[in-house]
Amino acid sequence: MNPVYEKLLKCFESYQKKIDFKPEVALILGSGLGDYADDIKVVDTLDYHDIEGFPVSTVPGHKGRFIFGYVGDVPVVCMQGRVHYYEGYEMSDVVLPTRLMKMMGAKVLFLTNAAGGIKQGFQAGDFMLITGQISSFVPSPLRGANIDELGTRFPDMSHIYDEDLQTIVKKTALNLNIPLKEGVYVQFSGPAYESPEEITMARMIGADAAGMSTACEAVAANHMGMKIVGISCISNMASGISPVPLTHTEIQETADRVAPMFKQLVTEAIKNISKSLA
Repeated sequence: MNPVYEKLLKCFESYQKKIDFKPEVALILGSGLGDYADDIKVVDTLDYHDIEGFPVSTVPGHKGRFIFGYVGDVPVVCMQGRVHYYEGYEMSDVVLPTRLMKMMGAKVLFLTNAAGGIKQGFQAGDFMLITGQISSFVPSPLRGANIDELGTRFPDMSHIYDEDLQTIVKKTALNLNIPLKEGVYVQFSGPAYESPEEITMARMIGADAAGMSTACEAVAANHMGMKIVGISCISNMASGISPVPLTHTEIQETADRVAPMFKQLVTEAIKNISKSLA
């Protein structure tokens, strides 16, 4: 058996032994949304350490557990602390949680992150609906022998972010009177922030925001047939655009400042997305 798939199955078995819950929506909580689970009806939790072979997040502000509960009437699993490629894990481990949530039963993957703004007119505190992505600067999570149980060898990537879900999020933001930008997200490997020259390159190839996560997770989810939607919190302006050196503290402060509005948008969007799946 493919060792990557075997590891995934062991994680799924660990989940089944401990948790009796089937989510409809999987939500990955980025910086600023780490305490989002405090505001939902929690049914159960599962610490990453308690899942056999599961990669554990080492980033400050990422708690490292699955939260199972309800957003309104919608059963969700929240990943409270994601795993990043820059932490030293293999890419197959970075996307293992995404694959696991699909095996739990989730049909939709809702991605959130903190990102550096590249596009002119963006400013710290903005929200950007992800309309497309560039993942060419990190290894593909599909590299190696294909896991046929998960998806096809050569999956189409022309519609990674579901257009219908994007429309729902845009309407939700409009109804809440929350400004929502749109753009393309590019994932770099990290952990160093990008150089001004790299940001110039990113702008030239069509990127509007840059970060160190998300795109690889979307590739893995798309491979498995999930519907995907994503929102970036523009926590800072990228290197060369911002006049001051970038710090993780600055990014966290911005994410925390706009977190209440971000939570409101995510909550109502999940409810509306669920209605569309009925």
